Formats: sequence, structure tokens, C-alpha cells
Amino acid sequence: MDKKEPIIQSCDLNIAILIPCYNEGISVASVVNDFRSVFPSSPIYVYDNNSTDNTVQEAINAGAIIRHEKLQGKGQVVRRMFADIEADIYVLVDGDATYPAECAPQMLQAILSEGLDMATAVRQHEDNTAYRFGHQFGNRLFTTLISSLFGNRCSDILSGYRAFSNRFVKSFPAASSGFEIETEFTIHALQMSMAITEFKCSYFPRPLGSESKLLTYRDGLKIVRMIFLLIMQEKPFIFFSVISGVLLMLSIGVGVPFVIYPWLETGHVTRVASAVLSMGFGLLSFIAITLGIILDAITNGRKELKRIAYLNFKNPYYNRPRFLDNKLK
Repeated sequence: MDKKEPIIQSCDLNIAILIPCYNEGISVASVVNDFRSVFPSSPIYVYDNNSTDNTVQEAINAGAIIRHEKLQGKGQVVRRMFADIEADIYVLVDGDATYPAECAPQMLQAILSEGLDMATAVRQHEDNTAYRFGHQFGNRLFTTLISSLFGNRCSDILSGYRAFSNRFVKSFPAASSGFEIETEFTIHALQMSMAITEFKCSYFPRPLGSESKLLTYRDGLKIVRMIFLLIMQEKPFIFFSVISGVLLMLSIGVGVPFVIYPWLETGHVTRVASAVLSMGFGLLSFIAITLGIILDAITNGRKELKRIAYLNFKNPYYNRPRFLDNKLK
């Protein structure tokens, strides 16, 4: 770690530290101070999201740049941050003092030396109060689902500690409004086949008196909803193929025993309602697969446009001083 920090600090690149906050008065000052010690010359932005405690004053006292976002939700804050701040590399971290600042140089080093677009801190905890079992289970479940559809390159899709290149930030659509924003980060990177990496990082309990804003069931349902919406948008053929298959099975399940078999035995359709129902399921199945094919073509077009937008921004790897080439190998 110590050998890598001087290389990062010697590069003529703008590094912005982004801290979204809602009622983090107990912890925000320590987060700002920790990152100030690691990145003494980098601006640290604290975006307050309608806090009712002393978050803003504590952040000001710690020397952070204060900005505000009135629309409630972490996704709203991140969208505003990414739109407002201009930098070469961004570090996004929660304001709850659960992530150590010492991991950031390693993530930035990877982005700078390997030309990556996102580095994620994979949480490693020793105290079960830091990372509750329900949150661990949900994270593993969501990660498995995302990996099966978009590629097995991420092991902690809900981590709130990440570093990004400028071209990731400026091409990120940011459709989420709440804690599901982390899922959107991951799917965006995987769907665009971006160069990404992960690093193990300690994860600590919140300071005494600080409370998590994440509501397990409510926010879990929002994450599930976001995953399915993104699957429908980014993998429409798979999404609608599943629906088509279910409808086809229903059509066969109704049609074979109640329409086909009686017709073969008697030569007559004795259950007209069943025949109509079976035909309806069959037509819906055909419509679903046709819709999947059409939307898949549209999605490919959207992906090309997003790729063009992504490539409009130069990777910080190519802005680094040439004398660092040998050091970074």
C-alpha cells in the first residue's frame, strides 16, 4: 500500500471524494478526516440529503465542501454528484464510517495502472453487527442472480465503497432513486463489458448511536424491482422468453387434457371454454417471444449509443505522466 500511494499522488489527475449523507452527524467528520489524511490535496464533497441532525455543521468543521440534494434517496444524491462534479477519478463512500479510507489508494491504483473503469471494495467483516446475516443473505442472492445473467465478475454488488473513472461516471444513466443504485452500478459495468476489479476491504460496525438508513425488507424489495426492471431492459429476449415459456406450458397444460384428448376420442371439442383459454395462452406466448425479439434489437441499438457516449470520455490511464509507465507495471 505504502509503495503505491506516492505514485497516485504524483500523477497530475483530479481525484474527487464523494460522500452522500443523511443524518450522519455522528460519523461524517471522522470519514472526512480519514480521507483527508489519505488524499490531502483532493476535494472532499459531502452532499447532504435533507438531514435533520448536525451532519452539515460537522462536515463543515471537518473541512468538506458542502452541497445539497433535496430529492430524497441515495440514488438521487449520486445522480446529482455525478452530474455536478468534474474529475478524472471518483471515490464514492458512505458517510457512516464503516469503510476505511486506507483501501482507496489500492482501488485508484488499479484504475490508473490498468485502465479500469470501476473498482469495488468487497466487504470483509469480523463483527456480525457490522454486516447483518439478512443483508449478507440478500447480497449473495442478488449477486448470484446478476452473475448468472450478466457474468460472474462481481462478488459484492451492494458495496457502497467504489472508485470510478470519469468515463464511467459521465456515461452512467443513474435511473435509481434509493439504495438500489449500487445494483445499477454493477449491471451498467457488466452490460457495457467494462474493465472492472474488486479488492477485499475491512467493514466495520457503525459508531455507537448511529443508525443504518437501510430498511431490510423495504429496500430489499426495491432492489428486487430494480434488478427485474434492468433485466427486462438489458436482457429482454431472456426476460420475455421465460414469460413465453410459462404461457406456452399453460396453453399445453389446458389444451392437451381438456381439448386434444377429448377431440381424439370423440371427434368433437366438448370444452369450448378450455379451447379458448388454451388458444389465448398460446397467442400470448407468441406475442411475448415476438416482443422479446423486437426489444432485444432495440436494446442492442441503445447499447451502441451508450457505448459511443462512454467512449467520448478519455480514460485517466492515458492522462497519466509517461514516466510512470515502468513504475505501474
